[in-house]
Amino acid sequence: MGKAAGLAGSAHLELADGVVHLDPAGAVLEAMLQGWARQQRARFLSDEGTIRPREAVVRRLVEFTNDFPWNWTPADGEAFIAHLRSSNRGKPIAMSTGRGYETTLALFMDFVTDRRYGWAAECLERFGKVPQQIFHEDNRVAHVLEHEGQPGRRPLTYDEVQALFDAVDGRVEDVRRRGRKGALTAMRDAALLKTVYAFGLRRNETRMLDLADLRRQPKMPQYREYGGLFVRYGKASNGSPPKRRTVLTVHEMDWIVDVLDHWVTEVRPALEPGRLPALFVTERASRLSPRGLNVAFELARKDAGLPEELDLHALRHSYVTHLVEFGYPEKFVSLQVGHEHASTTAIYTGVSDEYRTRLVQNALKSNQSDLWESQ
Repeated sequence: MGKAAGLAGSAHLELADGVVHLDPAGAVLEAMLQGWARQQRARFLSDEGTIRPREAVVRRLVEFTNDFPWNWTPADGEAFIAHLRSSNRGKPIAMSTGRGYETTLALFMDFVTDRRYGWAAECLERFGKVPQQIFHEDNRVAHVLEHEGQPGRRPLTYDEVQALFDAVDGRVEDVRRRGRKGALTAMRDAALLKTVYAFGLRRNETRMLDLADLRRQPKMPQYREYGGLFVRYGKASNGSPPKRRTVLTVHEMDWIVDVLDHWVTEVRPALEPGRLPALFVTERASRLSPRGLNVAFELARKDAGLPEELDLHALRHSYVTHLVEFGYPEKFVSLQVGHEHASTTAIYTGVSDEYRTRLVQNALKSNQSDLWESQ
């Protein structure tokens, strides 16, 4: 069988001719993984966000089976997922996590069984075995629901949002009263969480904001420099660069103008960030880390006595829900949060019983009015 064309990740490009390895199987496995990584980079997929996590899943199955991909069977894949679901090993994985693992392993096996890359021929020649696909339609988790998130993860009610903000503001006052260090950090966390909610931001979108991303809107001069945010690090997809969008300040959230102005003009300079362009900075003059955002939310959530199932992303869900309840059009809400499809926005929406009751009452009034006019 001839060598495959010079595709990124091909076996003949990853394995040097004439080299004798002390551990042939281990060397081929490493070359496979290097080739798969190279093939994914050629598709502009991210090392940190996609390639390395996928490689880790493959290595977990190698460890679980104590065997190599060319020896794997569908039974090995099924046993692996069953093991991860077992309550005997701690917290079982969620259905969506299991599907993600299955998808990753199926993609890897697609790569090594694709004749164009030459790995099947290489395995046959070296080990007398040809790799096979281990996940197919009949042994994979069926995707029957549009949304499979944990039931406890939901939008916050208006009262819960207020309790969260009261808690984070209360932390500022508590630190000041005790004369302890950390007042500036506490004020940053308050501004940070309020910004996440007021603009419906994702975690990375928030931490990657710079001062230059603050936007003045000529038709809304009352908002000064805070008429919107230019989000440059929106969620990417299919190897594309981060998506960009401008999120406008809405009337119902215009309290964020004073919050941001206080942070930018008074608190942030006190942290002495120097020439660092980041909007939200640490006391060490560095950009806030993803963990820093999570910790800020978790501390406020605990102080507010809110359920542990709620996380930082719940504020984004709350933003979507509340915009819908304020009466903003579906298309506008989707543009604000960077959703390409309205169905995605619908998943985020969890309108309150009060809102739905109001809609029903308005519909009844309209029907009654039409009835009177017809008589």
